[in-house]
Amino acid sequence: MPRLFIGLETPEELAALLSRARGGLHDARWIEPQDYHITLRFIGDVDHVVAREVAGTLDEVRRAPVTVTVEGIDAFGGKRPRTIFARVAPDPGLVELQADIERRMRKVGLPAETRKFTPHITLARLRNGSPLDVAGYLAVRGGFPRYVYTARRFVLYSSRDSVGGGPYVAEAVYPLD
Repeated sequence: MPRLFIGLETPEELAALLSRARGGLHDARWIEPQDYHITLRFIGDVDHVVAREVAGTLDEVRRAPVTVTVEGIDAFGGKRPRTIFARVAPDPGLVELQADIERRMRKVGLPAETRKFTPHITLARLRNGSPLDVAGYLAVRGGFPRYVYTARRFVLYSSRDSVGGGPYVAEAVYPLD
């Protein structure tokens, strides 16, 4: 049973820049730079029939390339920080692409995504993140310079069972043109 998600790749140059933010937080599980991506829709564990339906409906997506703007480094979780991430501006093209994919996943029969789409690139997951430690980390490394690129395709990825991490495998690639 594959564990699937849909995302935008991160250019190698950006991944190299973001990888410089690695380290400096106790108990952080850092994502490998080759696995950086922007998740458009998490699908989860599905059987092969559903996986084929997902791949088939993604073949029908017709969208223009999207502008991706990385604006800095931040954390999710507030008083219980759980993720260090690169902030991505919610460009209209990016938001429309994600909404189109969400509608298609619901037509395939997948349950609706319950979380609001917040585009980002996960850099690390925290087990017992201290708000003070995370604040110190962000004070030093949160000033990541603005980086803009054009995403010309999106990817159906698979990941390893139950660990929520890479290495990720590109199962299919879909052009944005």
